[in-house]
Amino acid sequence: MGIRGELFSTRFICEGRTYFFNVKENRNGDIFLSVVESKPTETETFDRRSIVVFQENLEGFMRAMRTAAGYMEKASSRQKHETAPQPPPLRARPGHSETKSTGRRIIVRKKTQSSEPSESKESKSKELD
Repeated sequence: MGIRGELFSTRFICEGRTYFFNVKENRNGDIFLSVVESKPTETETFDRRSIVVFQENLEGFMRAMRTAAGYMEKASSRQKHETAPQPPPLRARPGHSETKSTGRRIIVRKKTQSSEPSESKESKSKELD
């Protein structure tokens, strides 16, 4: 028997958290699973939370875990297949016309033509002085 009754230990690290899965045996000979989540805190210590599942309850625990994981997979795939929210409708701006085609709006830009020849910024600023 290992340290603190450990029979087996493995870990899983992801996104700043570490999960430890420890199979242990207590002094009475009962075998149990200890699942520990450890994550760093702002004060350079670790926040640890754990659950213990005894061997006689492990089958029900795993069944509930598989059910929850299955639900998560279904919910995730539903979210991926749903259409993205539609953006708000575009409003026609001055100098634009709006036409509808197959339920979508198509904006067609019209070139605005000024009656005066185009002047450079420099000549306009000189006139203002």
